Amino acid sequence: MKKIELLAPAGNIDSLKAAIMAGCDAVYLGGKYFGARAFSKNFNDEELVEAIKYAHLYGVKVYVTVNTLIYENEVNSFLEYVEFLHKNNVDAIIIQDLGMFDLVRKIFPELEIHASTQMHIHNLDGVKIMENLGMKRVVLARETNIDTIREIKNNSNIELEVFIHGALCISYSGQCLMSSLIGGRSGNRGACAGSCRLPYDIISTDGRKLNKDKYPLSTKDLNSLEHIGELIDAGVSSLKIEGRMKSAQYVYMVVSIYREAIDSYYKNGYVKINEDKLLKLKKIFNRNFTKGFLFNTDNNDIINAYRPNHMGVPIGKIISFKDGFAKIKLTDKISIGSGLRVIGKKKDVGVLVNDFYINDRLVKKANAGDIIKIKINDIVTVDDIVVVTTDKEISDEIDTIINNNPRKVVINGKFVAHFNSNLMLSLNDGVNNVIVNGGIAMKSINKPVDRNTIYEKLNKLGDTVYKFGELEILLDDNIFFPIKEINELRRKAIDKLNELRQYKTKYKKEEYYIDVPDFKNERLLTCLVEDDNTLDRDYDIVYSMNMDNTIKKLPRVIYKYEDTFDKELMVSEIGAFNKFKNVDTDFSFNVVNSYTVAFLHSLGARKITLSYELSDNQIKDMIDAYHKRYGKH
Repeated sequence: MKKIELLAPAGNIDSLKAAIMAGCDAVYLGGKYFGARAFSKNFNDEELVEAIKYAHLYGVKVYVTVNTLIYENEVNSFLEYVEFLHKNNVDAIIIQDLGMFDLVRKIFPELEIHASTQMHIHNLDGVKIMENLGMKRVVLARETNIDTIREIKNNSNIELEVFIHGALCISYSGQCLMSSLIGGRSGNRGACAGSCRLPYDIISTDGRKLNKDKYPLSTKDLNSLEHIGELIDAGVSSLKIEGRMKSAQYVYMVVSIYREAIDSYYKNGYVKINEDKLLKLKKIFNRNFTKGFLFNTDNNDIINAYRPNHMGVPIGKIISFKDGFAKIKLTDKISIGSGLRVIGKKKDVGVLVNDFYINDRLVKKANAGDIIKIKINDIVTVDDIVVVTTDKEISDEIDTIINNNPRKVVINGKFVAHFNSNLMLSLNDGVNNVIVNGGIAMKSINKPVDRNTIYEKLNKLGDTVYKFGELEILLDDNIFFPIKEINELRRKAIDKLNELRQYKTKYKKEEYYIDVPDFKNERLLTCLVEDDNTLDRDYDIVYSMNMDNTIKKLPRVIYKYEDTFDKELMVSEIGAFNKFKNVDTDFSFNVVNSYTVAFLHSLGARKITLSYELSDNQIKDMIDAYHKRYGKH
C-alpha cells in the first residue's frame, strides 16, 4: 500500500522551507494571481520557479492553487499563468472554477488537476463524475465525515485529499457568500474578510440578547491527530494541513507533529502524539481544537464563541499590581522577547516582555513556580490569568532547526579506482542513478591515496541536500591520483543527480473544444421559494424544496438521492449530474464565466443560475462571450 501523503501549506519561501524541513511529502502554495489566499504573501513568478526546483530536490511535490472563480475578462490571463506553471514543472494545479477545469483539462491534457475543496464535492456521485471527467484528485469538502469518506473510497478509484488540521469555515466549503455580500470581499475570489470571525449579537424576536460570548460564528481549529490511523485505513491519499497565512514556525511545528504521528502508525500500528510539541504548537497559535465534522458527533463542539484569534496558553496569574508593575506567579517557563496577554474581567491587556525581574534582579528566563515582576502600561487586577501568545524561546528553537537543514536525501555511492583505468563514481537515490568518470589512476611512487581520504572527501556534502547511506570504495593497493579528482567527481555527480531530481513534467498543448446544445431564446420569470410561501404574482417557473406544483429543488448538501423522480429538478451540486440529465442548476455552482455555462450545458443542464456575486456588466459580458464563442443562444 502506498504511504499516505502529508501535504503542507506554504504562504512564502520561509514557510516552504519550514514545511520541507519538518518532513512533508508535498506542499501547496499560491502565486500572485488566482489563489484563494489573496492576502498571503504568496510567490511571484521567479520565486515559484525556485520553489518548485527546491522542493523537487528534496523529493517534495508542489501543487499550485489557482482556485478562485475566474471572470470572463480574466480567462486569457488565467490560461497564460497555468501554462507558465505547467512549463515550469508544477506537479498539479488546484481548481475551483468548473469552466476553467474543463478548459484546462482539454488544452493541457498532461497537466494534473485537483478539485479544490471549494468545488463543494462531498458525496460519492460528485467524486464519480470528476473521476469520469479525468480529475486526478478531489479535495473533499471539510464537512465530509469519515463514514462518507470510506464509502467514497470503496466505490471510486480517484485520489482523495482530506483536511486534517487548521482553520474551519462556518459555511459549507465553497458556499459562503457572507464576506462578499456583507463586506464586498469574495471568499470565492480569495479575498475573504473573515466575516465569521467578527462579533455578533443573537437577538430573539422579542428583542432579548441571547448570546453571552461575542463570536457565535467563529470556529475552533480542526485537530485530527488522534484519528490519523482511521484516515490511513480508509484509503485517503493525502492529508492536508491548513495554514498559508500562518508563520513558518507554526508550519514547521504542525507538520512535524503530524509527520511523527503518521510514521508511528505505519511503524507501530498506533498514533503517537508528541504532547511537548503539541503544547508548543498551542503557544504559537490555536483557537482551541475540535474534531470538526470529520470525526465529531457533537456539532456543539465546533464553535469557540469566546475569541476568534489566538487563544494562547495559560502561563501564570497576577498576584499583585502596584505603580505600573505586576507580579506574576508562573505555571510555565518564560523568556524575554515573548508576548503575553493578561485576561481581565473587562478587557485584555497585551504585553511584550522586554525585561523582567526575580527578587529585583534582572533576568532573561524564568521557570514554573517563579514570581516575576514586569512593567505593564495598563491596569490589571489580582487573579487575572496570564497567557503566553508568543514564546521567543520556541521561535528561536524552530528557526535554528530549520536553518540547520536537518532533512537530507539518503543516497548510496560507489567509488572505483583501478590501475590504468578511469576513476568512477556512481550515486543512486533509489530512483535515479548517475555515473561520472575521472582521470586515469596510476601506481603510487611515494604516497598512495588511502581509503579514509577518499571517504572524507566524498562525504563533504554539507551544502547539498544529500547524505550517504552506504558508500562503497573499491581501489587497488598502492594507487595514486590527484585528490582534486575526488572533489571534481563528487561535484559532477551531485550536479547530475540534482538535474534528474528536478524532473521535467510532460507538457502538451491542444485546442479547446466542447459540444453544447441549442436552446430556444425566451425570457422567463422564475422564483425560488421556501415551503408554503404565498406567491405575490404569477411566475413562469417556480422552484421549491417541497411545495406541490413546482420544480423540485434538491439540497445543496446531499448524500443520497432518490432512485427516481417524477418531477423536473433544480440541482445544487455537481454530483447530481452523475444521476440526472435535463436539470436546472442553482446559484451554488458559482457560475461566473461562459465556459462554466457551456460545461454545465454539456453535462445536461438546461437553465443555469449565475453567481450572486456578478454585476450587471459582468453578466452581459458573459452572455456576449457565450454567443460569440459557441454560436448558440
